[in-house]
Amino acid sequence: MGDDTSATPVRVRNRRGEGDRLRHEIVAAAVALLDETGDESAITLRSVARKVGIAAPSIYRHFPDQPAIMLAVVRNAFAELDERLGAAVDAADDTPRARLTALCQGYLGFAVAHPGRYRTMFGGFWMPDPDASSVTAEDLGALGEASMRRLAEALQDCVTAGCATSTDVPADTVALWLGLHGLAHQRAVAPSFPWPPDIEERVITTLAHFTADEGE
Repeated sequence: MGDDTSATPVRVRNRRGEGDRLRHEIVAAAVALLDETGDESAITLRSVARKVGIAAPSIYRHFPDQPAIMLAVVRNAFAELDERLGAAVDAADDTPRARLTALCQGYLGFAVAHPGRYRTMFGGFWMPDPDASSVTAEDLGALGEASMRRLAEALQDCVTAGCATSTDVPADTVALWLGLHGLAHQRAVAPSFPWPPDIEERVITTLAHFTADEGE
């Protein structure tokens, strides 16, 4: 009989005390499926189980339903985004304006590097019903808090340093994020549009309310 390349791989059973490893493998498999297909609907209990090499019922020991797996995937993606933002700020010149600019550019870079994950995080395609799944409204509301806090703190630093004129940092933080998200989304869905080469700078400068004087 010929080899069946579509057969489910056989997974080595965890040793005692390694139960959490399977949870991590389930999430990693779901992330891989998202990266491969760019489609969150490809992540099902059956497809994830097949990729890990386990029977689908084994997933229930770690996740009660498919939305719970997706929540873990999205949480991981937000953690990766926050890590990228932190690295971008750390690598920037040590001025408030440079740090905020680097943070915004790091956000846009993440969207380009991980389109499937970004689409699932912010595209509105993954919208679990808190009344029909294990995912709660509190779970959804907490997503992205760390990154939004970074953005608000960076903008406040610019205001304190006198290089930004915002008079309502919380509201302007939301406006700045919406501008970044809009640019990230539109560049993904309209790559042939003749985007101005300095469009990132224009969006960031305007929505961050940077002063004309770049001095600190």
